[in-house]
Amino acid sequence: SVLTVACEQTEVLLFDPISSEHIKTLSEAHEDCVNNIRFLDNRLFATCSDDTTIALWDLRKLNTKVCTLHGHTSWVKNIEFDTNTRLLVTSGFDGNVIIWDTNRCTEDGCPHKKFFHTRFLMRMRLMPDCSKMLISTSSGYLLILHDLDLNKSLEVRSYPILRARRTTSSSDMTSTSSSGPRAVGSCHCNDLGSLSEKYMSRSSQREGVSPRNSLEVLTPEVPGDRDRGNCITSLQLHPKGWATLLRCSSNTDDQEWTCVYEFQEGAPVRPVSLRCSLRLTHCIEEANVGRGYIKELCFSPDGRMISSPHGYGIRLLGFDTQCNELVDCLPKEAGPLQEIRSLYSHNDVVLTTKFSPTHCQIASGCLSGRVSLYQPKF
Repeated sequence: SVLTVACEQTEVLLFDPISSEHIKTLSEAHEDCVNNIRFLDNRLFATCSDDTTIALWDLRKLNTKVCTLHGHTSWVKNIEFDTNTRLLVTSGFDGNVIIWDTNRCTEDGCPHKKFFHTRFLMRMRLMPDCSKMLISTSSGYLLILHDLDLNKSLEVRSYPILRARRTTSSSDMTSTSSSGPRAVGSCHCNDLGSLSEKYMSRSSQREGVSPRNSLEVLTPEVPGDRDRGNCITSLQLHPKGWATLLRCSSNTDDQEWTCVYEFQEGAPVRPVSLRCSLRLTHCIEEANVGRGYIKELCFSPDGRMISSPHGYGIRLLGFDTQCNELVDCLPKEAGPLQEIRSLYSHNDVVLTTKFSPTHCQIASGCLSGRVSLYQPKF
C-alpha cells in the first residue's frame, strides 16, 4: 500500500502506488545518501545510509525516527529481516554483516553483534526461509553460508569452509580463453582462514554432515572474457528460493550481464566435493549504459519474470517466451533469458526497479530522481 523510495540526497519519498500520489518526503532521513529500505511489517520500516547508520520508522508517526542504529563504520548498503526471529541483518562497505535484535529495541537503539566479515563486500541476502545467507563481492566471489544460524557469531577460522570452486559453466554461453580460469579463492585467503582444511571443524569433514553456517566460496561463471574479471554489483533471490539473480559487470566496465543460477539439490557436505551448489541456467547481456553505477534488478512475486534496468528504461525478462516457472525451463546448458517487453519512460539512466508484492505493477527509478509506475492495460 506504500511505495518508499531511497534517494541520494538524504531523502526518503513515500507514494501511494495505486493513485501515484506523493504522500510525504522525509527530507533529512539521514545525513548522507539513503541506500536501501526494508519493511519489517505493515507499519515499521528500516532505512540505511552512507552516514553509517540504520534508522527505524513507523508509518503512523513519520515526523521522528523510532530509533537510530549505530554499529557500522562505513556506508551501509543492505538490509534483510528474519520475520520468524525479528532479527534485522545489515551489511556495509566496512565488510561487516551485523545482527540487530528488534525484539529489544529502545529509543537508544537495538542490541547488536557482528555476525560475519569479509573484504570487498557488495550485497547480502537471506533466503526466503532464512536457511542460507548469500554475499556478493566486488572481486567476483559469491559466498554462501549454508544451514544458517543467525544466533551464532562467526569469527575468522572458527567456521567450516567448503572448498572454493567455480560454478558450472556452459561452452555455448561462455567465450573461450587461451589462458586458464582465474585462481579461485586467492583474493580472500586472509579473510576466509586461507581456505585450508586444517581450519575446518571435525564435523565438517565427516561425510554426510553439513554443519551450521558452513561457508561455500564460489566464482560464478559469467559469459564474456574471463581475463577481464567481474564485479557482482546486484544480488537477488528467487521468491521460492530456487535460484539467485546476479548483475555482473567486467572490471573494465565494458560489459554487463544479468545471470540466473539454480540452486542444486542440497548443500555440499564435504570439502572434497566437486559439486557446487549453484548452476548457471540463463543469462543476457545488458546495455551497459551508465557505467560504474549499480543497477538493482528484481524477481516478480511469483518468480516467473525478472525486471532489469536497461538504459533509460527497464526490460521484463522470462525464462521462456511464455513466462513459465523456472523449474519448467531448466536447460541442460545455459541459455538466454527471453525479452518479454521493454518499457521506456525516463530521461536518465534507470538504476532500480521493483515489482509490487500485491498488485500488477512495477516501479522504476532513474539517476535524476524520477520515479515511474507501470500498470498493464487489459
